[in-house]
Amino acid sequence: MKKFAFLFLVIIVSVQGVFAQTKLRDLTKVLGANDRVIIGYGLVTGLDRTGDRTIRRQGAAFTVQSIANMLQNFGINVDPDLMRTRNVAAVMVTARLTPYNALGSNVDVTVSSLGDATSLVGGVLLQTPLIDPEDKDYYVKAQGPLVVGGITAEIPGSRVTQNQTLTGAVPNGGIVMSNGSFQLDRNQPLGLVLSKPSYANADRIAEIINQTYSAPLANVHNAGLIYVNWPAQLTELSELNRFVSQIFELEIETETPARVVINERTGTIVAGGTVRIAEVLVSHGNIRIATQETPFVSQPAPLSVGGETISGNISSASITEGPNKTFVLEPNTNVTSLAAALNTLGLSPRDIIAIFQAIHQAGALKAELVIM
Repeated sequence: MKKFAFLFLVIIVSVQGVFAQTKLRDLTKVLGANDRVIIGYGLVTGLDRTGDRTIRRQGAAFTVQSIANMLQNFGINVDPDLMRTRNVAAVMVTARLTPYNALGSNVDVTVSSLGDATSLVGGVLLQTPLIDPEDKDYYVKAQGPLVVGGITAEIPGSRVTQNQTLTGAVPNGGIVMSNGSFQLDRNQPLGLVLSKPSYANADRIAEIINQTYSAPLANVHNAGLIYVNWPAQLTELSELNRFVSQIFELEIETETPARVVINERTGTIVAGGTVRIAEVLVSHGNIRIATQETPFVSQPAPLSVGGETISGNISSASITEGPNKTFVLEPNTNVTSLAAALNTLGLSPRDIIAIFQAIHQAGALKAELVIM
């Protein structure tokens, strides 16, 4: 019998009050110091027969061609139609390069399957150049053993997988070969970009900077950008960098948004401690679906002529609707009380998500609802 069962996980983030002390380096970045997203195509080898199929009509043609091209670089000519390896997989390799990564420094790279491989566990990424699609320049050289967070086991007719096995990472697997330089400009004010725009936080940032230096250096351009004028005594580049580092160490009280984040695929709900729920009545039914297959064997009578043994399965399905479950939430109920009430009822994640959506539509959820 198959039963539809779910795992419900609620994570409650408790905070004291509505504000939290946060350093500016965690809230802002320097205007113009943008990361560069780079990408490359490569091969992962050393797989235990879990790579791409290489039979021309059934497998990934680009994998076969890539293997042949790679071997040709070593002076080995192989007819692609004769390849039968399953230990190689074609992958896309991605990385994020900051403007502060100097030549020779290392960056993490992410590797994801491109063909029909079943797992990248145990694989090694061969040397792969990573480029910026916008300018086609070569920035990073990536290579190394993969770290995969999942595991898979397979026998003919059966396969089980735990977590993701077609995406992995190579920590510090990329070597920076080229990178554009970013420098502060004394002739332009320092721009601070907020990672999450907020007029309240922008105003607090400008205020703490002006208080620290006893001068009206900072002004709010908009909710996501603050301009800071350089103090007159700063002239050298090293002094400008020191000034920025001092600003990033300043702390302000940031607003903690009242937000409920729901991931329907995993059944995870994350709610901040500042979330409140107004008085509301919740009534929710419970439907249970079950399917069953019963094997049978039919044999002819003894000594009968022309009979044959027949086997098969008898399928059945049933739907059971349980009694409605009703409870009343008191005014200003917090997420701790709500989580306790929902867990007591034994509801599934889909039920709980539906309840949160209904409470939000009723105007009783005093928070932003984010569904991933």
